[in-house]
Amino acid sequence: MTRIAAIGEVMIELSPYLTAQEETREIKALSFAGDTYNTAVYMARLGVSPSYATALGDDPYSDQILENMRAEGIGTELVTRVAERNPGLYIIHNSSEGEREFYYWRREAPARELFSDPTASVKLYRQLEQFDCVYLSGITLAILAEGARENLLQCLAKLRTKGVQVAFDSNYRPSLWSSVAQAQAAIKAALHHTDIALLTLDDEHRLWGDDSIDGCIARYANAKLKELVLKRGGDDTVVVVENEKLQIAVDPVAQVIDTTAAGDTFNAGYLAARLQGASAAEAARQGNRCAGIVIQHRGGVIPKELFSAELFSQSSD
Repeated sequence: MTRIAAIGEVMIELSPYLTAQEETREIKALSFAGDTYNTAVYMARLGVSPSYATALGDDPYSDQILENMRAEGIGTELVTRVAERNPGLYIIHNSSEGEREFYYWRREAPARELFSDPTASVKLYRQLEQFDCVYLSGITLAILAEGARENLLQCLAKLRTKGVQVAFDSNYRPSLWSSVAQAQAAIKAALHHTDIALLTLDDEHRLWGDDSIDGCIARYANAKLKELVLKRGGDDTVVVVENEKLQIAVDPVAQVIDTTAAGDTFNAGYLAARLQGASAAEAARQGNRCAGIVIQHRGGVIPKELFSAELFSQSSD
């Protein structure tokens, strides 16, 4: 079986509790989320068995995160525990207009120290070279100190020489970077160590001021990507593979409830399909189907039974 490892951070999420009448209350529901973690969850539900590389504390919530990983079928052998530390936390608040606002407490999260220690970095590299594919994001890069980020990039370069594929989602979050220039440099560096680039055109516009498909393709022409995927919301997904540009239609969704983790879920569908031998076009279709399910429900990680039932229903149509 093809093996994939995701690298990143799992955070404690407190989100508004909704009554049966869909009225938001001040009570918060506790769950766990993070961009690459969300992708790992959905990959596991799609029949791939991912492992997750992160650092957690020795607190009860870190214990719960590990329990959740195992329950979802995610391998925990790449997780390290740090004494007297806690995971990051964020709270979702709904404004009076219904928009979602995010408030973060993550500066002391142990995941921020991944690749900081040279000995631990070598150990993690030795573990990752046993996988067929490694997946990470711009958020993975952003939470690391500059030296740790450089260690991670060197790790990716070495992994590719061992035949390990690298999949990367730029997932640009301005608040995590000191400047746009810093983000541009780090993300472009990562893309030079990437085989499968999973980008969002909105992020490209915010990063570079250019939201054209051809502009994006030209920008990364020297990165030697094997696959370039451009997610465009409800517009056709664009995939460039073997010098061919494919446009994959996105089925309309009647009622969009919450777009949280739509891109993460697309990535899961795409990568799971590719790892299972599907073509790039088939993978994009599966990614679109998965994202289309999630955006019809609240929360980034919806219940497993609900996701599976709706995916099976679509497959049977």
